Amino acid sequence: MRLDRTLSRNAVRQLLTEHAEYGGWELQRLRRYRDGTREVWIRRKVVRARATVPGS
Repeated sequence: MRLDRTLSRNAVRQLLTEHAEYGGWELQRLRRYRDGTREVWIRRKVVRARATVPGS
């Protein structure tokens, strides 16, 4: 996802927080360019299922 340079740091933080809380995403990488634009890589959060042993 490419973010415009006019977005403040707080606006970017809020956007990423909403994606994490409501969409199940996590930040993988954030890259900031000299012109002020940001490129953000997000990925789905991996939820690992644990095997349960009956009778324990």
